[in-house]
Amino acid sequence: MRAEPGRTILLTGLPSAGKTTVASAAATLLAAAGTRVEVLDGDVVRHEFWPELGLSPADRELNLARIGTLATLLARNGVVVLVAAIGPFTRARAALRDQHTGEGIDFSEVYVATPLRTCRERDVKGLYARQACGEISGLTGVDAVYEPPLAPDLSIDTSDEPVDVSANRLARFILESSATPGEGTIR
Repeated sequence: MRAEPGRTILLTGLPSAGKTTVASAAATLLAAAGTRVEVLDGDVVRHEFWPELGLSPADRELNLARIGTLATLLARNGVVVLVAAIGPFTRARAALRDQHTGEGIDFSEVYVATPLRTCRERDVKGLYARQACGEISGLTGVDAVYEPPLAPDLSIDTSDEPVDVSANRLARFILESSATPGEGTIR
């Protein structure tokens, strides 16, 4: 017996925008509502499954494509997959959408549109400080390209609202856009 298809939601944005934080908080809400859910963090997946990939444009695209393959496997088995990955290139994000569409799996793009200044202030992993000191280069949105989505399915600016509000908006978006009888609700 095949499970009802899940779906994939890509949260894209600059480093320290809040992608993983919002995805994890939304996953908790979704699970409490009875949804099978998994968070795939781009950095964690890269480290655990293919640490040979660097941060070149080609490796970034390959990382997102491989995460997309994992997401489709989970989604076609009834899991809502929240992919928290920078995904800096429009072309790679479009390929991810096409991959899901080709499999008959719903796909949504969520732009975590937190401004660069806020991301620099947070600097969760110390990347902005390391880039400013010349220790690293190729930091997305600073000295490497980030192509913001032109028409995301949802946009969240974590500098304007607390994590719980952003997570609630994301969870509601997911449940309302895939509402099927018997699915849980966020209260």
